[in-house]
Amino acid sequence: MPRDARRAQVLEVAQELFAREGFHHVSMDDIADRAAVSKPVLYRHFPSKLDLYLEVVDHRGVGLVTAIEDALTTVRAGAPPDGRSVVRAIVRAIVEFVEDAGESFSLLFESDVTRDADVRRRVEQASQDAARAIRRGLEGLAGLPAAHAELLSAALVGMTRVAATSRYRSGDVPVEDAVELVTSLAWRGVAGLVRERPDTT
Repeated sequence: MPRDARRAQVLEVAQELFAREGFHHVSMDDIADRAAVSKPVLYRHFPSKLDLYLEVVDHRGVGLVTAIEDALTTVRAGAPPDGRSVVRAIVRAIVEFVEDAGESFSLLFESDVTRDADVRRRVEQASQDAARAIRRGLEGLAGLPAAHAELLSAALVGMTRVAATSRYRSGDVPVEDAVELVTSLAWRGVAGLVRERPDTT
């Protein structure tokens, strides 16, 4: 198997095991056995279990940011979108990311290794990158100052993340219903801020 394909296979296996069992309950032996590679081969790709875990977290983080950026690109592709459509696209991207990721979303949102400074930085970086992607959408929508839009973006990520993980775990609310409920809540807040912004003309 080519080196890149082998590396991708190991990452997929490690992601599944870390998400299901937690970092501390998974060994490099477990990952090597499940990926059907020898330990020397595994260590050639990843010098330690922590290095492998960080790579998995980075992979999930890129997936989240890409989902948000793709959603915003799509909603802007046609006629200029209304504000609610922008917020709905962001909410849908996060809810569907959690749904598609399965338990691996916990590596970003519920990591059991955040006492480690490197892991904490990677997890925080993913949330910050997601918030920055959203901020660019909100800046154009509301004309808010960058710092205000960034704070609102972080709040939107946090609210939607909690709602999406709760929905996934309970299974009681269909994805479409969850998207509409969270969109309604978020848009009421954003729309209020747009209306309240003083006229500078």
